[in-house]
Amino acid sequence: MTNELTVQVPRSLKYNRSFVTLMTAQAISNLGDWLHLLAILTLVGIRWNATPWEITFTTLCAALPVLLTGPFAGALADRVNRKWLMIAADGARIVIVGGFIFADQIWHVYVLLILKSLFDVVFSPAKNGKLKEIVPQEQLGQAVSISSVIEQMSKIIGPALGGLLVAAFGITWCFVLDSASFLISGIILLWIPGARMIQSASQNVEHVRKETAGVAPSGEQAAFLKDTMEGIRMLASLPQVGTSLILLASAILFLQFADSQTVVLFRQLPGISSDLLGWCVAASGVGTLIAAMSVQKWKKAGHVVKMGLGTSMMGLVIGAAGMIVGVWPHAGLGATLLLISLFALAGVGIGFAIVPFQILLQEQTPESMTGRVFGTVGSIMTASNIMGPVVGGFLVTSFGVVPAFICSGILLTLLGVMHVMIRRQKRNSMDGSLAAKSMVTGE
Repeated sequence: MTNELTVQVPRSLKYNRSFVTLMTAQAISNLGDWLHLLAILTLVGIRWNATPWEITFTTLCAALPVLLTGPFAGALADRVNRKWLMIAADGARIVIVGGFIFADQIWHVYVLLILKSLFDVVFSPAKNGKLKEIVPQEQLGQAVSISSVIEQMSKIIGPALGGLLVAAFGITWCFVLDSASFLISGIILLWIPGARMIQSASQNVEHVRKETAGVAPSGEQAAFLKDTMEGIRMLASLPQVGTSLILLASAILFLQFADSQTVVLFRQLPGISSDLLGWCVAASGVGTLIAAMSVQKWKKAGHVVKMGLGTSMMGLVIGAAGMIVGVWPHAGLGATLLLISLFALAGVGIGFAIVPFQILLQEQTPESMTGRVFGTVGSIMTASNIMGPVVGGFLVTSFGVVPAFICSGILLTLLGVMHVMIRRQKRNSMDGSLAAKSMVTGE
């Protein structure tokens, strides 16, 4: 009986060598996805003095391929060997990121960003599909959660580390190290198995039959639209998740009005140093990490309330940054330290807005729906990240960068306060209903 139990109960994921190897490669590759971001913004926005619309188009070149080619990349990942697809994506990005070193015109940056984003979007579905090949079904939900945490943390650590590299060593070394990160990721991926490791006998027979016929397995060829609709329906049915997603998507949208034009704001300060953007982004990343580590310790407030307060904090800081630059006479030490401090506080606000939502989503999403729900959330967030810079470019061009920051700050603050008030009103109403029911039933 002991032997039977040993066979039935899977070992912990930390003993799954293929999974640990894949997650290590993902962490390094995801870090490389974001490491170059600050260097490009510094190069385009401060060194080349790009216009607000040129900066907006730089952001769109990185985001649009993710939105437009996601379904096609998923279909490709279902038809070829996923290990070698990931290695090929890393190999291509070694060359593409290295190309940024030699870029001397803004259209070079546009082309390189589009190419890099195409290979970014190829890597992700191949990695997600590989998880199903090396992780047992009963551990798949845990594996997806770990992968999601790595992906989100890379979005925090990557720009912050890039900011430190730009400030300490310069833009060129940031691109060199970013290119090296994809080289290391590709080498690590050589140690994961190329063939499927976890599969039942019936699944294996069906898989072989489909491959022999030259058709991708039907279980891996799910319709993109159908999966998206199922993900949306599931999100709407989960308590608090639907409204929290609306809050977060709106917050990202309003934040991008200003955030995408930060380099334009800094240029308003005479004598601005190209290192300031790097230090500010690094401070923001540190603030987000602090929030991520402390959000679970603050147990009195619910996840939704934390999100509302974090959104309001972002708004107050963004608005304050706009007003300070509008009245500050020059880019002296005082202005530099104040802006770095404000960006650290903004990072705390971002952490309190994003991390509670991730926890809420992971707690309430059924394992069987994890991929569809997280995929739908990713699509909605990408849409906000695309729309925000477009509106931000229009605001800055029409009214100026300081009014755009103040507008973004006001909208974020009102959004957070409104969400906290609505949530507390619902809680009070629910508590009143429970009290009335108790009185009627005599409990």
